[in-house]
Amino acid sequence: MHGSRISTCTRRGLAAVVAAGSLLTVLTTATPATAATADAPVGGSKVVCTSKKPGLAPTLSQDLAGALDGRRGASALAVYDRPTATRCEFKGGSHFDSASVVKVTVLGALLRQAEEAHRTLTPHEVDLTTGMITKSDNDATTALWRQVRPSGIQHFLSLAAMRDTVPGKDGAWGLTQITAHDQLTLMRLLTTDTPVLGAHSRGYALDLMHRVEADQRWGAPAGAPAGTDVHVKNGWLPRDKGGWRVHSVGAFTGSGRDYGMAVLSTGSHTMDYGVDTIENAARVVHRDLAR
Repeated sequence: MHGSRISTCTRRGLAAVVAAGSLLTVLTTATPATAATADAPVGGSKVVCTSKKPGLAPTLSQDLAGALDGRRGASALAVYDRPTATRCEFKGGSHFDSASVVKVTVLGALLRQAEEAHRTLTPHEVDLTTGMITKSDNDATTALWRQVRPSGIQHFLSLAAMRDTVPGKDGAWGLTQITAHDQLTLMRLLTTDTPVLGAHSRGYALDLMHRVEADQRWGAPAGAPAGTDVHVKNGWLPRDKGGWRVHSVGAFTGSGRDYGMAVLSTGSHTMDYGVDTIENAARVVHRDLAR
């Protein structure tokens, strides 16, 4: 797929916008009628999993609880696997400072605007989006945030049914308030045929996430099975209060695989500690889904 092209699409009107939001709501909240549910405690909360695959829900919930139990700071995660109709959440509605994972949302908002204007990305926009995602370029992100504007970000969030995400104020995109649930909604959107983003737009975003520089491919990809197409975006932010914010979101496709995860953390005393927290959970997800 040529990186500089996105699809042009006809305006679908208010009915399509409502349908898009409804579809994403179903995709992110529906529980299969025949799915089994299991949970396992972590501190005062629980990892809750549902799955149509026999035995997977209790295995995943117990293994994820074991990976997160005893870790300092706070964390949250959300997981989906389409082939087995599996979903897991742990503190999925808790808010975290976004750091750089919000860059995927900025990209989605830009692509949506371009589709609504019936145009392709300009060469300059291609340069900015490539730097923003593959290198996590902050200056490129600031330029695109200003171009898309808070209203454009909110428009995309509404269409994507990311209802708990709150854009950062006064241009502080890294302080956007995100949840694991909403970040997983975004990963599902990028791998789902919906009116929110056309196939070329989604392919463009996934291609950039697939080409993230090697030193930024930690986190959610840890333990991914060989032959898996990895699409990832990470974020890391130290603050005077609350330590490091370290996050990783990813979608995994190819070789019959179709799943994703969002793992968020805060309160780590070092970035490496936060990365370890994420990768402990990620390895469990890859291993248990591959069984």
